[in-house]
Amino acid sequence: MAATLEVESTLTDRYQTTVPETVRRALKLCKRDKIHYIIRANGEVVLTRSQSAEAVDPVLDQFLAFLANDMAKHPDRIKAVDPALPQYLHSLVTGIEVDLESPLSDADE
Repeated sequence: MAATLEVESTLTDRYQTTVPETVRRALKLCKRDKIHYIIRANGEVVLTRSQSAEAVDPVLDQFLAFLANDMAKHPDRIKAVDPALPQYLHSLVTGIEVDLESPLSDADE
């Protein structure tokens, strides 16, 4: 049978609490992570790390790790961004309006 670890925390006057370190480690929580609560009929509450829409992308993480490793091994390959690049990019999107609140079409999902 797996060992059970019990910890507790205290509520402040504003009903806030600090998540104990052992719980943060068990759930692999970082600053700004969200916590998901499941409240069972018997009053038991289960905490889990929320799997939000902004969940970590393992492919992107691997690519960023590759870039960081390459930059560390070969700093001589790092080049400054051409000062004209931001102006060029701005020229590509000038006049284009994007409504971030509008739903995506089925084709864009």
